[in-house]
Amino acid sequence: MSDEKTIVCRCEEISFQTISDTVREYSCSSREVKLRTRAGMGYCGGRTCRHMIDTIVAGINQEPIADEIQLSYRPPARPLTFGVLGGMQHDNESR
Repeated sequence: MSDEKTIVCRCEEISFQTISDTVREYSCSSREVKLRTRAGMGYCGGRTCRHMIDTIVAGINQEPIADEIQLSYRPPARPLTFGVLGGMQHDNESR
């Protein structure tokens, strides 16, 4: 990437520079970058940026992308009651 300020993870607003600096400083894997910077931990759960993070890390570390410990996708989830799932109004919800 030519611009160090390019945003890689839009949800958490993590730049290419932040990711590359982290990889160089700690010699990180993609998973470690995720834990250190929160890249891939935003609302999309890494669906948008995961491949780019893997590619950046592999390029800096001069290693192919390893399939053994990949970043996991985490769907955005909120607890729901069975009543809400069944279409019934919940006590705390207004119409």
